[in-house]
Amino acid sequence: MISFAPIIPLALAAVSVAQTYSATYLPSNAPQQSEQGQSGTNQCGSSSNQTSECQNAYINAVDDFCLFAPPAPGANATIGDTERIEVSWCIKDGYGTRLIPNGTITGAYFIQTPDFVQITGAGNLTNINIPQGDEGGELDPHGADGNGNPIGGLVFSSAFGSLAQMHEWTNYMSDTEFCFRACKDGPNAPALCQHIYDVMGCMWNMPGNYNPGTFERCLADSGEPMGVYGTSTFFQGEPTTPSAHPAPNSSSCTTFTSIGNNLAISTGTTTSGVSATTTGASATTGTAATRTSTSSNAAQTGGSNGAGARFSFGWETLIAGVAVIMGMALAL
Repeated sequence: MISFAPIIPLALAAVSVAQTYSATYLPSNAPQQSEQGQSGTNQCGSSSNQTSECQNAYINAVDDFCLFAPPAPGANATIGDTERIEVSWCIKDGYGTRLIPNGTITGAYFIQTPDFVQITGAGNLTNINIPQGDEGGELDPHGADGNGNPIGGLVFSSAFGSLAQMHEWTNYMSDTEFCFRACKDGPNAPALCQHIYDVMGCMWNMPGNYNPGTFERCLADSGEPMGVYGTSTFFQGEPTTPSAHPAPNSSSCTTFTSIGNNLAISTGTTTSGVSATTTGASATTGTAATRTSTSSNAAQTGGSNGAGARFSFGWETLIAGVAVIMGMALAL
């Protein structure tokens, strides 16, 4: 029988402190830099360019989202090496960020739940400076010192009404796969946007559709928090890794033929724009819950099939280790 360490006050206290926030911004009133040691800026304007140092990201729709990725290419531009200085790359123009070149994203799946918005998918992310072969890592608003990875990175969404800052979020990136979840402020946000499973990868943390060839948006249930199984919580590094939760059930899906912004990749041009082809639940080839056959494999291999397998351990792993040790002591 699989046994997980119980949730203990020490771990809870450490996570609670790390998950607090003291400021709320909009792009219009954000400071030049929101955290000490920040390499980029949160005052981005609206003119996108490919050398922008903007560190504001947006998750609004399947054709309107951003990803954090390295500011410059090179062998040392792995996510693990550049986590503190990532910049924002967006599908849509007008945010003062860099643009994701057309053809880079080969599949994208946006879901909106009562508690969070999420984008998952596949692509040739070497076009946004991630080195080929980089299995990637995790980015979040906390980091080892509470300043975030990247330092000062802010996330916004208008999916729940007016544009608002999303204080809890988690973004995994590799050279071929991405996932980004941003949680609406509320009591469920810290658990549903948990960030302590940094080596587990996309498919374990955010089970869903990662297949190339389709662009889709859906409504969905919130599902289960990553790592929480009934009254027990799994901590990274324990001897037995549980399977990922099933993907949340989805409905009211709309598929698209492409997403783009008129910025061609350097090796050629691709079609641009977004055009809906079919709407309604019948537009999907199956709900998100039926398209996750590789999720458990990714969990069993520690995320080696997705982003996060080579990510360096941070304070989250230290907390998990303390929790495991304390849990074992309590069991004696």
